[in-house]
Amino acid sequence: MSKRRVAVVFGGRSAEHEISCISARSVMDALDPERFEVVPIGITRDGRWRILPGPPALPAESGRMPEVGAGDGDPVALAPADGATHELVGEGGSRGRIDVVFPVLHGPFGEDGAFQGFLELAGVPYVGAGVLGSAVGMDKVVQKAVWTAAGLPVVPAEGVREAEWRDDPDAVLARALALGFPLFVKPSALGSSVGITRADDPAALPGSLEEAFRYGRRVVMERAVDHPREIECAVLGNDEPVASVPGEIVPRDHPFYDYDAKYLDEDGAELRIPAPLDAATTATVQRLAVAAFRALDLAGMARVDFFIDAGGDVWLNEINTIPGFTSISMYPKLWAASGVPYPELIAQLLDLAEERFAAERAKVLVPRELDEGR
Repeated sequence: MSKRRVAVVFGGRSAEHEISCISARSVMDALDPERFEVVPIGITRDGRWRILPGPPALPAESGRMPEVGAGDGDPVALAPADGATHELVGEGGSRGRIDVVFPVLHGPFGEDGAFQGFLELAGVPYVGAGVLGSAVGMDKVVQKAVWTAAGLPVVPAEGVREAEWRDDPDAVLARALALGFPLFVKPSALGSSVGITRADDPAALPGSLEEAFRYGRRVVMERAVDHPREIECAVLGNDEPVASVPGEIVPRDHPFYDYDAKYLDEDGAELRIPAPLDAATTATVQRLAVAAFRALDLAGMARVDFFIDAGGDVWLNEINTIPGFTSISMYPKLWAASGVPYPELIAQLLDLAEERFAAERAKVLVPRELDEGR
């Protein structure tokens, strides 16, 4: 039986480009060479596809954060072959089959449904949520609205458009005061804690908003939870998703679990896996993680982030449909603690991708009346 050829796609046009490269390296290292053939596809910051001779170098190997450069590898494009398979076509016309795509593209143009829509049009199986789930899962304003409508406990927040802030800053300030300070101000459609700041009082709000608006035209003002515990739970599956054991993040020498604590400072946070929670709270977190996953119509994988306040109440914070896969990332660590080691986790995600693809392709695309009239 031939090996499955897995195109691992990483880099991309978002501010999370470097983290995507690090995650992709971990995924590629975990793929069993006896079962899979890895095809590394890097996307440059301006959106060009390059087929690379190997995985990206880690910071410890190169002395710098990795990126996909314009001169790296060779240009490549995706093309249909015989209708059942797809091929990567090189600049000189060379062709190579791919069976499934593993997108490790964090943030806009990769995690927000744009890339998923491209793969749907091309008819290629891929790991993770579809177009709708990816788009809603990326946008903090919309995901909170969906969860609220589903009756799930969501941290109180307000979405703000840049035009609103420019036209009537006093009205935005009034909405912030109604939420109550301190506030966290976040880009609505970005991850990895990029662009997030804490505004402790009204005087700090303009600077926080301006920082968040650097990354998008919509931001979220979110009320800070009283003495929060940061809890994360991983979800795996399609129609019957299951939750991992929860984990807890305890930042060290950082005001919150920011970009530096996540990726640059090896001692930036303590990860407690499993989280020291009582049985009832653990069950609540796992139940809410699966409910949040289903409410957004997700597939394959997601990491669901929670706060537990000083009174013990559990609050949904946000969800990540393409969670970090670095060596220190919570998603693979949570599943390892739940009895699914990293290589098996990656293999299961690829199986789930092909399962979902087959189920979708079994549905009719043409109404029976039109099909019978052909």
